[in-house]
Amino acid sequence: MSDIFDLIIRNARCADGAPLAVGVRDGRVTAMGAAVAGHGPEYDARGLTLGGGLHDHHLHLLATAARMESVDLTDCRSVDAVIAKLRAAAPGAWVRAIGYDERVAGLPDRAVLDDWLPDRPLRVQDRTGGYWLLNSAGVAALDEAPFPACVELGVGGKPSGRIWRGDAWLRERIGGAPPSLAALGAKFAEWGVTGVTDAGASNGADEAKLLAGAMPQRLVMMGTEALPVGDGYRLGPVKLLLDENDLPPIEAVVGRIAAARVLGRNVAAHCVTLGELVFYLEALAIAGGTKPGDRIEHGGMIAASLIGDIAAAGLTVVTQPNFIHDRGDRYLVQMETGELDDLYRLGSLTRSGVRVLGGSDAPYGDANPWVALRAATDRRTRGGDVIGGGEAIGRAEALALYQGPLAVGAPADLMLYDWPEEAGALGTVALTLIGGAIVWQA
Repeated sequence: MSDIFDLIIRNARCADGAPLAVGVRDGRVTAMGAAVAGHGPEYDARGLTLGGGLHDHHLHLLATAARMESVDLTDCRSVDAVIAKLRAAAPGAWVRAIGYDERVAGLPDRAVLDDWLPDRPLRVQDRTGGYWLLNSAGVAALDEAPFPACVELGVGGKPSGRIWRGDAWLRERIGGAPPSLAALGAKFAEWGVTGVTDAGASNGADEAKLLAGAMPQRLVMMGTEALPVGDGYRLGPVKLLLDENDLPPIEAVVGRIAAARVLGRNVAAHCVTLGELVFYLEALAIAGGTKPGDRIEHGGMIAASLIGDIAAAGLTVVTQPNFIHDRGDRYLVQMETGELDDLYRLGSLTRSGVRVLGGSDAPYGDANPWVALRAATDRRTRGGDVIGGGEAIGRAEALALYQGPLAVGAPADLMLYDWPEEAGALGTVALTLIGGAIVWQA
């Protein structure tokens, strides 16, 4: 008697072009080969490639969902362009803008922002996500002092309008409903994304309540030591947010690593700059060394001399190839030529045996994983220049940064896709399954 499946995908191909069929039952791949004998609902893949779904290993879900509801200043290159977008914003209590580039007019204070938008509360996030910039109407909504250290004070001890790394405090002060994640989850499904890792350093029980079950994708959460085990997500590493301009005492970081070890959790540190990376490596050494699963987030600058140390320590680097595309033209202008090869390394890491995973850092990078996959293989900026061509990797290696397994017994988190061979092409997805359920069908 033939097997009964919940779904059979026929006429697909493996990544190497070989014929492939898959049978799915109870949320898992239960049969796979050139042909599958059995009965059940069928999907004709029409020769498209079938593979594991994509996992974005580093992003910020609430901020990415909020971006979809925000004024996007990413392409604004002049004050006039910024003002035009802000003043055209839809009605509401606040105007929330993201993606502001400090090259337009530095980091404006409340007085400058009052000229840009005088009649409504305004908050503008810079392109790095580190600063919020508020006009006077926005500052007035923060209530009275005392203000925490994240709020910059100006003349007379009054807030200047600049807030550094104060996201959680700002949310508490201004309130408002959290953004809906439904549209974001649908968009991810359209791109073949079946899993995400939220990299919020302040994630705790409140954030878990907002994120768990809000999207069809499987969820991993990084966060604080207080982030509990819960339903609807898998517990990730303790996140260490390092800032080279304001590094904590190394003893404090060593203490947090020790606390994570007691909890049985890994650690993951924000390391965009070389200084942050060296500081983290030293803290790990003082704390007794690394554990399998400890991570370097971003690896924005990795000196060639450190690659062997990273490999020997068994650290995972979670990098963002999309930043070569998204920000590469800026890097070419702002950085010394000798530094460019250290940017968001890929090939040199994988050739040295370092485990590398890919993430978008959305909303600070493009959330579409196919942009990152393309950049991993061609290292081209938005303007078409190449940065660190020796760091490019092949298509199969690029997919391995994001792709889950396709094997008998594995969860049926799958995508049916086409990634044309032409230079500059992005992949398109015809079908996405999570746990055997169809969450996207073109």
